[in-house]
Amino acid sequence: MIRKSHAVLVLGALSIVSCQQGANQQGEGKLDAGTAAEVPAPAGYPARQSSTPAPAPTTVVASPDTGENDGSPDITPAALSGDAAKGVKGARNLLLAWARGIELREFDQAWSLMGDAAKAKISRQAFNAMFAPLRDISVAVPGGTLEGAAGSSYYTVPATVTGTLAGGSGATLRGEVILRRVNDVPGATPEQLRWHIESIDLRPA
Repeated sequence: MIRKSHAVLVLGALSIVSCQQGANQQGEGKLDAGTAAEVPAPAGYPARQSSTPAPAPTTVVASPDTGENDGSPDITPAALSGDAAKGVKGARNLLLAWARGIELREFDQAWSLMGDAAKAKISRQAFNAMFAPLRDISVAVPGGTLEGAAGSSYYTVPATVTGTLAGGSGATLRGEVILRRVNDVPGATPEQLRWHIESIDLRPA
């Protein structure tokens, strides 16, 4: 399920090996609500025992570097204009596209939706590796908090990512995602005036 400006992204140390990935759940409805090949759980990735049988393995094998990442479907959020683009609706428009990309294992597309500050803190490869061990990923991003500071707007949201490890046990990453846009300040670039993900802080729960 995304909280305060200037949160520092901290990645749990993950030791990830090749694993088989299961079929992915699609549909945007679960993004706001959330749901919760033998390989060991990655270091720092506490596993909780699943109460239901693990899904049957498939022949799809994903690399920690790239996930499945076939570029389909295109998760680019729909364009908004006016006040809708500047407020919470605009922030969530981008946020839900980012969350959907993770659920669909389109990790590269999700990473590309982040701003330069977030990308500087987590590389594309590290971003892929954080989610690649999980099957049947679900991302919950409930309502957040909109704040303004120093000419910018920030939207902070608690986030929870759940999934199943290849051995059948469940795993959860929990933390927050912070989005930012520069308000209508003279000299601001079009990119700065759009919502972007400023930072993510997801840790094993």
